[in-house]
Amino acid sequence: MKFQKIILAILCSFITFSSLFAQAAASASGEKTDFMNSNGKIFVVMAVVVVIILGLFIYLFSLDKKLSRLEDLEKGK
Repeated sequence: MKFQKIILAILCSFITFSSLFAQAAASASGEKTDFMNSNGKIFVVMAVVVVIILGLFIYLFSLDKKLSRLEDLEKGK
């Protein structure tokens, strides 16, 4: 169990560091990094992300209610 936590910590640090290097390389090359923001499409992307996350939370909440109802029904028997 302890070994798995160490591997997970190392993996998370690699992911974090690789994203930092990727951002530094994009800004150092002079590439326009705010393409979505300049076109005004970033708001569309954020709206889609928010709708998807809200949908997932609503689905999980309703699933939890159904499971709780089934557990209560099973306990009553």
